[in-house]
Amino acid sequence: MKIRGQEVTIPTSMVGNYPNPRWWDAEFARAFTGDQEPPDALVREALEDAVGAIARDQENAGLDIIADGRVHGDNYADQALYYYLRRLGYNLKGGHLGFPIYSRLHAGTLDQAIRRHGGMMVEQARALKRATRKPIKVQYTGVQVLAQCTNDLHYKSSRERAMALAAAINEDLREIDRLGVDFIQIDEFTWPYGFEDWAIEAFNRAVEGVSNAQIIVHVCWGNWGGTPAYLPDDTAQSGEIFDLTKRRGKEPSATASVVPKAYQAKIDVLNLESCGRRSDDMSGLDVLRAHPLPPNVNFWAGVIDVKSTITETAEQVAERIRRLLDVIPADRLGVTTDCGLILLQRYIAIDKLHALVQGTELVRAELAKKAAA
Repeated sequence: MKIRGQEVTIPTSMVGNYPNPRWWDAEFARAFTGDQEPPDALVREALEDAVGAIARDQENAGLDIIADGRVHGDNYADQALYYYLRRLGYNLKGGHLGFPIYSRLHAGTLDQAIRRHGGMMVEQARALKRATRKPIKVQYTGVQVLAQCTNDLHYKSSRERAMALAAAINEDLREIDRLGVDFIQIDEFTWPYGFEDWAIEAFNRAVEGVSNAQIIVHVCWGNWGGTPAYLPDDTAQSGEIFDLTKRRGKEPSATASVVPKAYQAKIDVLNLESCGRRSDDMSGLDVLRAHPLPPNVNFWAGVIDVKSTITETAEQVAERIRRLLDVIPADRLGVTTDCGLILLQRYIAIDKLHALVQGTELVRAELAKKAAA
């Protein structure tokens, strides 16, 4: 895969939320707004130091693409949801979500037109560019996710709401694109449970006009509380409380619920949580065989299990990559963590990043040996 004009075999990157330095969480993350600050502002210095620390963990591990790590909150809920709702003009008072695994979260209430209240990821992108000379990736929560987490008192339809969200997010994407970001990742972690009829249209509106950065859509099956989410069957009633210990309907079909529908999105990279829901579940390879990648789309797979405290060995990672190579050519494959690392201790996250790179290097050496033979 070409990155900054150079061919990189099986590029490595981490996904989503990373454990913040605890000094940042103890104070600065709780009040961070995303606004531009003067060059000598304490919060700007703190932001750059926090992003620098996260970038250094990735560089020390040897990752090819350095991600922002989502420092804009001291917890998963703020990083993935509430921060964006604040920047879009929501009132954060709202009922709890009915989606079982996210039931600890509440919807924001929308009582006015959505608009971008200053940058969302602009200052984080600037800090990341200062922190590393390597290619960088800036990450956003997806349009469908945000639209579904809305108690809407303003728009007449969910489509109208989603398209307004997409237009506001598009302003931010185009601004960081002008900064020279290499990759923009959009996390649509509710796609596996169903595409709204406007999902692809809204996604494509959000990335409209991005001309420099490559667009990644990351799709996973949930990591809030460490388990995959599921939806009940069609017999469930609205507002019903579900027993998470029992499955009432058929298990979602994992990769088949995303592919090939996701190919309709304007993306350069499709990044899935492995090829199923677990790092040892490669059932999605059959789906990719049946629905090959479009010629303009590369495939990145999560090969590190962020739901386990056990650090993979390099050989375990390498074996997962070898199985992927049975279906995805090496020049179109990249590997990542399968989701964000935030629910792990930072020292475990660091070890897992090293394992990701070490396993990839084993496979790169094997491919180089074959090419030379």
